[in-house]
Amino acid sequence: MEGTLVAVVVIAVATVFGLVRRRLDGRLRVHRKGSAGVTGAADDGGGLEAADLGADLGERATLVQFSTAFCAPCRATRKILGEIAGMIDGVAHVEIDAESRLDLVRRLDVLRTPTVLILDARGRIVRRAAGQPRKADVIAALGMVIQ
Repeated sequence: MEGTLVAVVVIAVATVFGLVRRRLDGRLRVHRKGSAGVTGAADDGGGLEAADLGADLGERATLVQFSTAFCAPCRATRKILGEIAGMIDGVAHVEIDAESRLDLVRRLDVLRTPTVLILDARGRIVRRAAGQPRKADVIAALGMVIQ
């Protein structure tokens, strides 16, 4: 009887965890100023510069993707972000190998791949998603950034 109760509790907790994770996965959240120890381009809460990324920032916005070699959602995210950058003038897509840029991963508190950051024209992080974001959500977030 006691073993059955433990099994039911474990299954219930795992189910709740899975449902919460699925709901939050890939969701673009507003980035809090000054969080994650970000310093750089902007004086009012941090940001990233071209030197941090190893590539130029977009004129209007930059989509930054942290990936790893064997991450299947990273490949799908690369395709989505590449398409969006190709559709919208002044938007750049920069992919960063998380394994080779551990300094940046630690500084930005990247805990999983893919992690997507949306930067404004000045390099300030304005949105962030852990997991594969939906194309429509990225376009909507960009619309708010590049008005």
